[in-house]
Amino acid sequence: MLDLASLTDFLSRPRKVVITTHHKPDGDAMGSSLGLYNYLIQQGHHTTVITPTDYPDFLTWMPGNEEVVIFTQQQELSAKLVAEAEIIFCLDFNSLNRINELGELVRQTTAYKVMIDHHLEPEDFDDYRHWDINACAAAQLVYTFIVDQLNNRALINKDVATCLYTGIMTDSASFRLPNTTSDVHRIVADLIDAGANNSRIHELVYNSASENRLRFLGHCLANCLEILPEFNTAIISVNKQDLQRFDVNTGDTEGIVNYALSIASIRLAAFIVERTDRVKLSLRSKGEFPANEICKKYFAGGGHRNAAGGQSDESLEATVEKFKSILPEYKKLLIQ
Repeated sequence: MLDLASLTDFLSRPRKVVITTHHKPDGDAMGSSLGLYNYLIQQGHHTTVITPTDYPDFLTWMPGNEEVVIFTQQQELSAKLVAEAEIIFCLDFNSLNRINELGELVRQTTAYKVMIDHHLEPEDFDDYRHWDINACAAAQLVYTFIVDQLNNRALINKDVATCLYTGIMTDSASFRLPNTTSDVHRIVADLIDAGANNSRIHELVYNSASENRLRFLGHCLANCLEILPEFNTAIISVNKQDLQRFDVNTGDTEGIVNYALSIASIRLAAFIVERTDRVKLSLRSKGEFPANEICKKYFAGGGHRNAAGGQSDESLEATVEKFKSILPEYKKLLIQ
């Protein structure tokens, strides 16, 4: 394992650096990755962000995005960059299976591996770890890594601040979740002082939906929403035909589960969608209800207590029924 002094010394000279994050990256994944990228290039490091898959169009405006390499589109280049890397930063994920086929390439390389993450139960693949499950976002941890550990607040420029603000804003649900502490607000204030245009970032992320995406959302709420009042639970289930009908693209389903959770009586919400290869689940909960426990125990997934995900190899209908069958086990927590 590397200690902080050794890592700081290693980064004191230009290095070949790869930054990667989880598949289907969200705002925190891309914000933390590009925030760190914009920090490292100021010091002369030869830095590349490699994502395992594509990501939503509403995140492609961030500084440095034009340099991102998407593994599924450029596998040979990705493999070459990983093989040549001297250090690899792994952001917003805690297990190499979260980066799909890219994970084995990262595992095999001799490069130092640095994990910056806030998820439970990290896998021991890293040489240095900046990890805190109480952090509201990986972007928050990138900030504290730069400012508190590397003592380089001066290099939080407008580009770094813009990306890190985006990560914190999206993973905290616009600063609404319980882990959005006073420390988080102080960090966000510092990022605004450094040049992050908060209103513009919000506009670019949240007010850039396509007409198809809005019509798809309406379809989900009007035709796919099921309420189970005896369990204070809501389910939105969507089949492949619906995805094709509304021409759903990467990112178009993001956040839909929160509409179900916004109902006053609901303590647990599930968005269950039939993808090409399997069924994916996204769970959200209120209070102390352990959404991550359900995903880990029954759906080969995990995440945070109030925001988790999983998957199923069964049909959409079978997956929905399985999810419903689990609810009696948690009835006391759901109706308290």
